[in-house]
Amino acid sequence: MTHRVFGVTGWKNAGKTTLVERLTAEFVRRGWRIATVKHAHHAVDIDQPGTDSFRHRAAGATEVALVGGQRYAIMREVVEPPLSEVLARLSPCDLVLIEGYKREPHPKIEVRADHSRPMAASDSNIVAIAADAAPVDESLPWFARDDVMAMAKFIADFVSDQQAPHDQKPR
Repeated sequence: MTHRVFGVTGWKNAGKTTLVERLTAEFVRRGWRIATVKHAHHAVDIDQPGTDSFRHRAAGATEVALVGGQRYAIMREVVEPPLSEVLARLSPCDLVLIEGYKREPHPKIEVRADHSRPMAASDSNIVAIAADAAPVDESLPWFARDDVMAMAKFIADFVSDQQAPHDQKPR
């Protein structure tokens, strides 16, 4: 299964999470089914010491499913999987928004808190810039960081040529 993906990248504290959150809400408002992938460069644990599922993992289980009334999570002890493996495990949706994964070859918008360390010049997968002020000497489309509707339109247009996994065009 292939997913239509679009990434949000940038340096720490540039506003990536806020933008992914706002884009997700905008696409959901438009009737799209959205999945997100968040990459973290540090050890991540969604489980808490003392819980039963934490105790299962501490006892040596390499995979623990935590199932509740409205959601479930499967925690697997592995070396960090490639993005392609994570995407292969997602359910069909209209779009996957990916936060982080700076070095992966999917289309991305670069979020900039300032213009001191631009990434676009060294990453041909960056197709637009989101910043508070228009970048100097930049040929890519630019959006104000709070212009979520314009960025959502840009992303929707950009991914419209990619095949939807469930054979429907997003609404």
